Amino acid sequence: MQAPVRYSPDVEVVRSDEGETIEQLNQTFDKILRTVADDSGHAVRSVHAKSHGILEGVLTIDANLPPELAQGLFAKPGEHRVYMRMSTNAGDILPDAVSLPRGLALKVLDVEGERLPGAEGTTQNFILVNGKVFQAPNAEKFLGSLKLLAGTTDRAEGLKVAASTVLRGINKSLHAVGIESTTIGALGGAPNVDPLGETYYSVTPFRYGDYIAKFSVAPVAPALTALTGTEIDASGHPNAIRETVQSEMRGIEGVWEFRVQLCRDPERQPVEDPTVEWSEDEAPFQRVGLIAVRPQDSWDEARVQAVDEEMRFSVWTGLAAHRPLGNINRARNAPYKHSAAFRQHFNGCPIHEPGAGR
Repeated sequence: MQAPVRYSPDVEVVRSDEGETIEQLNQTFDKILRTVADDSGHAVRSVHAKSHGILEGVLTIDANLPPELAQGLFAKPGEHRVYMRMSTNAGDILPDAVSLPRGLALKVLDVEGERLPGAEGTTQNFILVNGKVFQAPNAEKFLGSLKLLAGTTDRAEGLKVAASTVLRGINKSLHAVGIESTTIGALGGAPNVDPLGETYYSVTPFRYGDYIAKFSVAPVAPALTALTGTEIDASGHPNAIRETVQSEMRGIEGVWEFRVQLCRDPERQPVEDPTVEWSEDEAPFQRVGLIAVRPQDSWDEARVQAVDEEMRFSVWTGLAAHRPLGNINRARNAPYKHSAAFRQHFNGCPIHEPGAGR
């Protein structure tokens, strides 16, 4: 196996039009935010608006990691409280019969070290989805798709449900012959799987101290892996996923591995194109810690208020040692802040990072 590639600033190639694209992303997200807020009277996130569960647990960082894995947050063993937010990727609150890719946002508390520019608080955030690649190679291409989706926000729910049923069938047929389509999944054709059994991926790369990496969170507790691939029947139950997770987490001791995939070949594992999957044969995921979650109410009112309403998740909230890399990550910074500022202003609810002990 090749040695991991060392990080240097020149691994990124900044496009000349990124500033203009980011401004258009802000405008398009603003359309989604404003439409949902005006229709419902409450502002939600511009992406991954609907939560299915908010969990509280502990990340234990492994001891005796080899030097290339003992980096940044994972440089020394220890325990950190974490919040986990499970969601789907639309910017409006849809019935669960519209099946979309799952998301997992992880907030690690009380993290020491040099912060990213503008990163408030002392947390390290990770944002992951249950797919290995992003749907667009760069922010400009993503903007084109987002503009189309913005035009359907909060409209024709019944048609979205019907279309999702058709697209799920198409996606299953493609999957049967070995074809994966992130586009069909993003439009409502993703399998309507139980989020507790899914493996999640950062999709985009990050600095990993002296190296470059992608991240993954994978279920390892038997009670979780038994749910992998299990589909939820959401017909007639708009919040079926939330209700399922809530019922299951009352009796589940959840354990997930936190894994790191070190870049070992910058040509075959590019930084700037997140549509390229990094082969696990060439760059395997390696465990660096365990997340443990005791049985709990995954829709506890106080925790939902604290996390879903009063916090934001951003890949740019964290350590300089885990700087987001690549065009898509650079384009995520301003829109995430924009979305949080809109929610805070519209709802009159301050958004802030949790302090020590919270």
